[in-house]
Amino acid sequence: MTIKYWFLPFLLVSCLNAGAAWAQKVTLVFDEELPQAAYAARKLGEALDERGYEVGDRRRGYDQLVSLSVHPERLGSEAFAIVPDGKVISVYGGDKRGLIYGALALAESLRTGTLLEDVTAVEEEPELAFRGIKYNLPWETYRPSSALDQHYETAQDLEYWEAFLDMMVANRFNAISLWNMHPYTFMIKPKNFPEASPWSKRELADWQELYRGIFRLAKERGLDTYLVHWSIFVSQEFAEAHDVAQQNFYPHYYVEGETSEIVRRYLRESVTQVLEEYPNLDGIGISHGEGMAGMTPLERQRWMDDVLIAGMLEADRPVKLIHRVPFSSGTSSEPGASKDVEVVTRDAMEQLEDRFDGPIWVEMKFNWSHAHSTPKLVKVHGGELGDTYFDPPPENYKITWQARNEDFFALRWGVPDFIREHIALNGQADYVGGYFVGSETYIPALDYFTAVDEPVDWRWAFERQWMFYKLWGRLLYDPETPDAVFQAEFNRRYGPRGDNLLNALSLASSTQLRLASLYDSRWDFTLYSEGFLALQGDYTRYISVDHLIDHPTMDPDYVSVADYVETLHRGGSFGVDRVTPPILADRLERDNREALRLVKDIDTAGNASLLYEVADIKTWANLGLHLAEKLRGAAALHRYRLSGDEEQKQAAVDHLQQALAYWDEVIDITRPLYRDMRLTHYNHNFFEANDDNLFHWALIRDQVARDIEIARESEVR
Repeated sequence: MTIKYWFLPFLLVSCLNAGAAWAQKVTLVFDEELPQAAYAARKLGEALDERGYEVGDRRRGYDQLVSLSVHPERLGSEAFAIVPDGKVISVYGGDKRGLIYGALALAESLRTGTLLEDVTAVEEEPELAFRGIKYNLPWETYRPSSALDQHYETAQDLEYWEAFLDMMVANRFNAISLWNMHPYTFMIKPKNFPEASPWSKRELADWQELYRGIFRLAKERGLDTYLVHWSIFVSQEFAEAHDVAQQNFYPHYYVEGETSEIVRRYLRESVTQVLEEYPNLDGIGISHGEGMAGMTPLERQRWMDDVLIAGMLEADRPVKLIHRVPFSSGTSSEPGASKDVEVVTRDAMEQLEDRFDGPIWVEMKFNWSHAHSTPKLVKVHGGELGDTYFDPPPENYKITWQARNEDFFALRWGVPDFIREHIALNGQADYVGGYFVGSETYIPALDYFTAVDEPVDWRWAFERQWMFYKLWGRLLYDPETPDAVFQAEFNRRYGPRGDNLLNALSLASSTQLRLASLYDSRWDFTLYSEGFLALQGDYTRYISVDHLIDHPTMDPDYVSVADYVETLHRGGSFGVDRVTPPILADRLERDNREALRLVKDIDTAGNASLLYEVADIKTWANLGLHLAEKLRGAAALHRYRLSGDEEQKQAAVDHLQQALAYWDEVIDITRPLYRDMRLTHYNHNFFEANDDNLFHWALIRDQVARDIEIARESEVR
């Protein structure tokens, strides 16, 4: 082991305070042979430099020495400790990943104002073992759409990946999963099927350089890497060469299963070859999914065992496995859940025993594609989940909830108590390993939102949603992380002007959670909360007042407008634990008016980044007030239709006019700040890309205003 005393030539720096003229001299000691230790030292050195310390290599005469080392006998996996002892601060990690977390924790403390001499002892350990990002790549992504294709160039830039992976480890995520239909085309020239590759030698080398670069950057940051893909898909070139799998390639995805022996061999060998050629790739995820129509659940599982799992086990090295829960209970690609499928899947995983590296991570979509709704588990992909996977407790696998976000891409979001409650309700059982967080219809790469010309402190889309990632990552690591940690980051960025931002953001963006709890949803396009859009029939539209009245709820404690009005009309009532439309409307109004009050006096002049933070809070708040008035109008309209009371009809019109006024406020806020944005949901209920897919709140105003005419034209039923 080589101990490095790291020198950065920072000599004279600005004063740390009015009484200081010279920087304190700080020595960093770390093992330069460990890439993770070198990364930790570099990131800590950057924070010390920002705070005005002089980082050097002196063995004597230093003011402070920071020692970075791995100490597995003292600490568990991914745990860390910061131990101040006079002029020496020791940062220990239970492993290399924990060492990075410790160094970054010390760097965060420095950036939020703590001086080295004031550092106090800290020791932390992870609550959940798997804290992953689901990242859909833009090439051969799951759905064809210009909303996804537009990220192609950005996602081929290793500078982008360096920043994204920095964000992940800073927020204590520990795994990145890269999803697309058929990744092998971009990674290898199959040894026995070279005709499957569409690339020239130079083109393939460029793709391989990209993938190897991503995996190298991830490994340096202590992140596990996975490829996750759907089945059964091949390259178009392979299909045409062998006259097989005639639709099992991009952009097709709801297609028949292809079970020919040549496809089996091609895919099995591709899996093995990728694992052999990419040593920094940790694992692969499998999907019993869209390209397997016509096969029974048992046939699908046997195909997986014979092809993909066999290919992984044939690689001469350890491999991690993500096993996604099957999506269909029949022979179609349509969603469905059943006890029989659960039994088949559990038996198959248990037969693998311990042949994979660590537990098998069993991925389940929490509340289908809309986890940002209620923290109660209502459904997974296909319907209600039985207890087969949990009872008896599994020995070789862990459940990892997929917290999908198909609901907000433009507006900033941050509700820490929702995430804490989610983990408290769903993350405590021994069979739970952790969470994925990510999207299928959105890629956090190109910033296609920002309209202003003034400088902002982000370059890429994910940097706009910094609080979203910080909340999920840090709370998955430690759900007891206090709000003060997150508020401190607002103050670091914006000074005293950021004092109210966390509270205001939490209040205002709870609007999204309440809409998604009120309005039941299933797959991706069935709801887009920040736009108040939902799939209605075959088309994605603004949620009309009629649709809001009749639609069921996601959260079982919520009461739909129709159920509420009709129950009261019959003389019934609801218990105190139920969230009726009037109660929900009052909560929306209370919280969103408070959010507006908290940001009312914030001066955003000269700071476009702060302008966006405040504007997004105002936008969510006005969307919440819009929903409150819409609920009141919907209830009044349904009462009129049942009773014929003209006063209720007029009340409905009045409330819906006020709802439109709040929508106009949303337009006034967002029109100067946001471009018209491509939206995958505008593919509607079809399998082809729709190029007429621009969204902005201003573009659907006519649909919002139509609610008023619906009320005026309504008749007694």
